[in-house]
Amino acid sequence: MSFRAAAFSRSCLAMGLVTALGGHAARAADPAPAPNAAPASASPAATAPLRLPGEGRNMPDSFADLAAKLLPAVVNVSTTEMVRPGEDDDDGDDGDSTPQVPNFPEGSPFEKFFHDFMNRQDSPNAPPRKMQALGSGFIIDPSGVIVTNNHVVRHADQITITLQDNTVLKARLLGHDDRTDLAVLKVDSPKPLPAVPFGDSDHARVGDWVLAIGNPFGLSGTVTAGIVSSRGRNIEQGPYDDFIQTDAPINKGNSGGPLFNLNGEVIGINTAIFSPSGGSIGIGFSIPSAEAQGIIEQLRHHGRVTRGWIGVRIQDVTQEIADGLGLKSPHGALIAGVEPKGPAAMAHLQTGDVIQSLNGKDIDGRALPRLVAELAGGSVAHLGIWRKGQEMNVAITIGALPEEKADKADGASQPAKKPAQGSMAITGMGFTVGDLDDIARQKYNMAEGQKGVLVTGVTDDSPAAERGLRPGDVVTEVQQSAVNTPADLRRQLDTARSQHRKTVLFLVQNSDGLRWVPFPLPDGAGH
Repeated sequence: MSFRAAAFSRSCLAMGLVTALGGHAARAADPAPAPNAAPASASPAATAPLRLPGEGRNMPDSFADLAAKLLPAVVNVSTTEMVRPGEDDDDGDDGDSTPQVPNFPEGSPFEKFFHDFMNRQDSPNAPPRKMQALGSGFIIDPSGVIVTNNHVVRHADQITITLQDNTVLKARLLGHDDRTDLAVLKVDSPKPLPAVPFGDSDHARVGDWVLAIGNPFGLSGTVTAGIVSSRGRNIEQGPYDDFIQTDAPINKGNSGGPLFNLNGEVIGINTAIFSPSGGSIGIGFSIPSAEAQGIIEQLRHHGRVTRGWIGVRIQDVTQEIADGLGLKSPHGALIAGVEPKGPAAMAHLQTGDVIQSLNGKDIDGRALPRLVAELAGGSVAHLGIWRKGQEMNVAITIGALPEEKADKADGASQPAKKPAQGSMAITGMGFTVGDLDDIARQKYNMAEGQKGVLVTGVTDDSPAAERGLRPGDVVTEVQQSAVNTPADLRRQLDTARSQHRKTVLFLVQNSDGLRWVPFPLPDGAGH
């Protein structure tokens, strides 16, 4: 959470999710009355006091001794970056740091002065500007190894660490990881530095006390207390989200700082807050130590991270998808695509398979990428697969996650405003389809061998529009059976209707890849 950031440090989320380059804002709400408080006339049994377990009664009278022990190992992280004309100051991660032109009267000298000043700042001939940001970190090794968030130090030309005793040390970056927003720094000190150990975040329970220490708004050595509010939170910041949620107040500048349990162990790295205003409302997120430790060790010793990979595109099994597949319960990760020549293809996994377990552990679509990433390349894993009503076990050799490819060229074409001639309307679903010919392939920049049925139009506010269908999308399968013509699609809908299904699954391909889209099955057929 960088001090200069007013909004989410990685990229501002809708609904005000803010990166904690600085942390959260102070807690402001008074304790609410107990929602289940019994009225005065309640029976003695109903009003009997709740007996807490032994450890629940061991609440500390003060956190002072623990804070005094931990504070020396928490550091301020200061970065300096030279921003040249035409460059984005912060990639949009930390909010808009560009000065805003005041609302002077139109045509006034003041308006002209400020507009001229801003234009000079953006001129190609303007000198580089020095941008500074503040975050937090903590020492994990007396030799001077420090953990922080990647968004605190990325793009930095210079990194400076300030210890609790105001000692200032230059730091160098050992390695960083964009996917988990972690970075490891190294400082050289003439004497061993105080360090803190990692704890096991898997043992943290909702309701456990935690302390957050960091550098909110540049106020070094700030200690706040709260509880673990929830676990396993997905805030859609990356493929491996599994955050600890806490109400310990953290603000801008807390990013990269530690979240401690009462044993003085780091169980989380404070990374983001949810806030409509940019300040703490008691909803913060920390990277669990169980996930972070392996990443940190790789960054510390190798400067980069390698992850396991099986080469599938997956999505969660919702109730609608489960109904469409005939699954008894919404459970597992539905394969929406298989990477050619990838580990999954070599293990003969298929689009439409549902992965329900990994090495005997039940999984869902959100957890699968993270669990696979933790596996070593070359190791063999065992997947529990559900395929068209049958359960099977599949052995798969884990591969290494390929390096990220360059961003795809923007080859999207404007959607067709009118249905193509000869198109067929899908009654009750709100879209029309047509044959996929060479003209359509060229118009929508598709591969020469692309097969399926082309979506030619989508009605506003229809089920198709609600599910993100767009003209130019291609329906390749219905109910796990290939469709190549509108007539094929209609026959599959009629078959699903004859089986009295309530939901039908479409496998849809667009520029983003494949995904399964569930639709309530309407009474009428396409025409």
